Amino acid sequence: MAEKLKLLDQVRAVARAKHLSHRTEDTYHNFIKRYILFHDKRHPAEMGADEITAFLTHLAVNGKVSASTQNQAFFALLFLDGEVLRVALPPIEGVIRAKRPEHLPVVFTAREAKAILSDLSEVPFLVASLLYGAGLRLTEALHLRVKMLNLKRSKSSCVMARVQRIG
Repeated sequence: MAEKLKLLDQVRAVARAKHLSHRTEDTYHNFIKRYILFHDKRHPAEMGADEITAFLTHLAVNGKVSASTQNQAFFALLFLDGEVLRVALPPIEGVIRAKRPEHLPVVFTAREAKAILSDLSEVPFLVASLLYGAGLRLTEALHLRVKMLNLKRSKSSCVMARVQRIG
C-alpha cells in the first residue's frame, strides 16, 4: 500500500501532473513552505483567508518584496488550495499590496545595443542578438534548437522561433 505523501511532496506531484515548469514548481513549493513556517507549521487545511492575508501582508510590509513577488506568493497559495487541497478559497480582502515601481525600465538605444554587440563574438553574440532583436528571454534563447528556426523565411525567423517555443 502506498504511503501518503507529505504536503510539500503533494505540491510537487500535482505541479508535475499539471505540467508546470520546474521553476514554477520550485517557486510554488518555496512560497508554500514559507507560508507554513510563517504560521508555526500549521497545516494549510486548518487555515483560511485571514492567514493568507497575514502572510501576503507580511511579505509586502516586513519582507519588502516587489508586487510581482507578492503576486507569485498569492498564486502559489491559490494553487495549494485549489489544486492540491481541493478546497474553495474564500475571498481574500485587506491585503496590504506591495508597491509597483514608478520608474520605467531602462532600454538600450540602438546605438548602445550596437556598441555592446560589437564587443561580442560567436555564441555570446548570437544569444545577445536574439535577446535584443527578437525579444527573447534568456532561457528561451538558451533553449533554442536549430529545428525551431524557419531559415527559409526572409522575415524575422527568430520571432517565429519564439512563437513556436511559446505555442
